[in-house]
Amino acid sequence: MANDYKSGGRRGFGPREMHKATCADCGKECEVPFKPTEGRPVYCRECFQKHRPERPSRY
Repeated sequence: MANDYKSGGRRGFGPREMHKATCADCGKECEVPFKPTEGRPVYCRECFQKHRPERPSRY
């Protein structure tokens, strides 16, 4: 079975609607899979990785 995620689709749901946004950190224009809410920061893929909380180790 082909991986639908790489083509922008979600298994059985079709492609996601993408919305243009400006990254709150670097100012780059980017697209996000949700409608940005006024007053809440939106980050591009690179900056989002910097803001993600570290996941605790399972071991």
